[in-house]
Amino acid sequence: MEPNDPVVAQIGETAGAVWQALMADGPMSVAKLVREVDAPRDTVMQALGWLAREGKLMVSETSRGRLVQLRGE
Repeated sequence: MEPNDPVVAQIGETAGAVWQALMADGPMSVAKLVREVDAPRDTVMQALGWLAREGKLMVSETSRGRLVQLRGE
């Protein structure tokens, strides 16, 4: 897969939007994050994987689902 692949670029852009949303609003559920970023759930999940792989996220399980936050927040 080419680094300039449009799908990979879209995931990277969504990762940036996820980062910005978490910086602005703090920890939130995956469902809320999908609404905040206004991108397809699959793309948001791929963006979360991207950020998690870079060690930038903490994901915790709650009784209502997953809560996502930036490391150090």
